[in-house]
Amino acid sequence: MNSTYSKRERFRNWRARRPFWGATLCILSGLIILWVPAKLYELAVAPGSILFVGFFLGGITLLMGVLSYMMQRLSTLLGVIAIFASVLSIMGALGGFFIGTILGIIGGSMLIAWKPQLGINESKQQSEQDNSAEKEVATGKEISPE
Repeated sequence: MNSTYSKRERFRNWRARRPFWGATLCILSGLIILWVPAKLYELAVAPGSILFVGFFLGGITLLMGVLSYMMQRLSTLLGVIAIFASVLSIMGALGGFFIGTILGIIGGSMLIAWKPQLGINESKQQSEQDNSAEKEVATGKEISPE
């Protein structure tokens, strides 16, 4: 496989097209929220335990982070759901000792605020053409396009 881009550049290009940091924080938040009910599971296996709410809401937060990697255009909706799930997880899992709740709120907010950057390559090509036109006018000579 002969590639002109390094792995770092390919990862940077992949990351630029996704709400990377918001999704990463949502996944981390979901894992922290899920950790608390997993540790308390042996102690509180009583019928009617609210511990299952912690599993459910931690899983929802984790799922919203994973889905935002795959479906970038729905990042606003996924961010809102992640914020609600992380705030409501205080009931069932103490919000991952509140660290998971704070990370979920920050990650969900970053998902809501993310906007896709469209047409970056087109704008670079357009600016290169503008530069060659400026050089032509400045020198008074015709420059052949490369």
